[in-house]
Amino acid sequence: MSGRSDLNSLEKMPEDSAQHLSKSKWNMPFIVFFRDIRLVFKMDALGLEILRIAFPAALALAADPVASLIDTAFIGRLGPVEIAAVGVSIAIFNQASRITIFPLVSITTSFVAEEETVGRVNNESATSEKPEKGSIKKSEMKEVIADDVALENLEKGSATKIENKELMQDNDMIPSTCNSPSGTDSNADIFKSCKERRNIPSASTALVIGGILGLLQTLFLVLGAKTLLNIMGVKSNSPMMAPAQKYLSLRSLGAPAVLLSLAMQGVFRGFKDTKTPLYATVLGDAANIILDPILIFACHLGVSGAAIAHVLSQYLISLILLWRLMKQVDLLPPSIKELQFRRFLKNGVLLLARVIAVTFCVTLAASLAARLGSTPMAAFQICLQVWMTSSLLADGLAVAGQAILASSFAEKDYGKATAAASRVLQMGFVLGLVLAVLVGVGLRFGSGVFTKDVNVQQIIFVGLPFIAATQPINSLAFVFDGVNFGASDFAYSAYSMVLVSIVSIAFLFLLSSSNGFVGIWVALTIYMGLRTFAGVWRMGTGTGPWRFLRGQRTPQAS
Repeated sequence: MSGRSDLNSLEKMPEDSAQHLSKSKWNMPFIVFFRDIRLVFKMDALGLEILRIAFPAALALAADPVASLIDTAFIGRLGPVEIAAVGVSIAIFNQASRITIFPLVSITTSFVAEEETVGRVNNESATSEKPEKGSIKKSEMKEVIADDVALENLEKGSATKIENKELMQDNDMIPSTCNSPSGTDSNADIFKSCKERRNIPSASTALVIGGILGLLQTLFLVLGAKTLLNIMGVKSNSPMMAPAQKYLSLRSLGAPAVLLSLAMQGVFRGFKDTKTPLYATVLGDAANIILDPILIFACHLGVSGAAIAHVLSQYLISLILLWRLMKQVDLLPPSIKELQFRRFLKNGVLLLARVIAVTFCVTLAASLAARLGSTPMAAFQICLQVWMTSSLLADGLAVAGQAILASSFAEKDYGKATAAASRVLQMGFVLGLVLAVLVGVGLRFGSGVFTKDVNVQQIIFVGLPFIAATQPINSLAFVFDGVNFGASDFAYSAYSMVLVSIVSIAFLFLLSSSNGFVGIWVALTIYMGLRTFAGVWRMGTGTGPWRFLRGQRTPQAS
């Protein structure tokens, strides 16, 4: 009972005491994963907050893979060659998109959540204390950003003096979250104005970077389509080359829309608003579903029709999100100096290395499957789409965890940070168990939805045990990503993922050469298992931003 009392008392501790937890309470940080495990389904304030963010986010995240599944279902009726060709093209496009957008989205969510929290706290202080001016104190934002730098340099012990000097220079250029129109405005008017139109530098920075990267990605994929397909194992004389090149070139035209829409989703996630991205995504994907059969079959465009439908849907999503965002945020900063390029790039480089490592493993697996022939590749594409679509539902919990943890760390509310991390991980594991059953039964009896080819279906059944059994592991891996990003533990996320990928790549080459299709899925299972272990190790040993679980001070910038 005393252990349970200690755990519950963490939430009630004031800020200062939360930073100095006694070692006797948390001498075994690993028990944090089992904290209040009986409350995993309880709809208390924390549970409701998680679900309000996670449920719409999960639906929005699953929408794009679902659209790809619909494309796969329609294209599968064109033949195994077409579906295999599209599978390789999608793998290339997703690889390029994740490399460019994933770091941007993750950083944007955390930074916007921090700025939003600082703005809210200072507006509340302005209302209660009635200061002469209602602008937000820059010192609060400096402290939040200083914490990020200290966390990133945790592996080195502490932030260096040079980095701190550069940090202070950057902070001088960061404007307040909401600028008062005049010094005579009442506190109520200031708060209302801030709530309606906010000046958030990280949001403006994300859109600028997203637009530039989108254009660069389009040029890269259009000009290098044939070369990239050759690298993926599709030879010039292969029947897959023509449809694959056609699909990839057309779909690449939608890259700017994809990057901008995901960058804006990162902003909304930082606001803990996941409903707006959901509405926009549903409308866009509904258009995709309607256009698919019309362009593929009625207009006889084949794989080109599928690509065009997907591109049009992405531009529709971007326009809707931009329209909604402009009502809440002033996207044009007073000066270009207020854009946080240095802060984004510093953390973006770390996550860029991480996302390259993550997506390279999956892309390599697709390449190895393509070398087995069009039939195994068709089966692998269907299995992979189902595997990723179902697992990405856990990303909704990851988004909730990231947003809540980023706000909690900004407020230095380590009790809530611990409770939120434990709850989302427990929910993720339960979700994984449910998905294992649903995926196993659904794919076993519903494979005919994706293909009528008996040979392809037989290979799908071979990979089915791996797809279903790995769902709990996958869910935990995705949720741990959100936990790490919410704690601004970008450096550890990058370094650990590179190490995991190196080991997994070795297994992919070794097992695919000896066991073919089955070997590829065994290697992917090892890959996801190692990802989960890395997350368990960081938090379970109480290192990095979780040092307070062992009674140590949390990192602070000097």
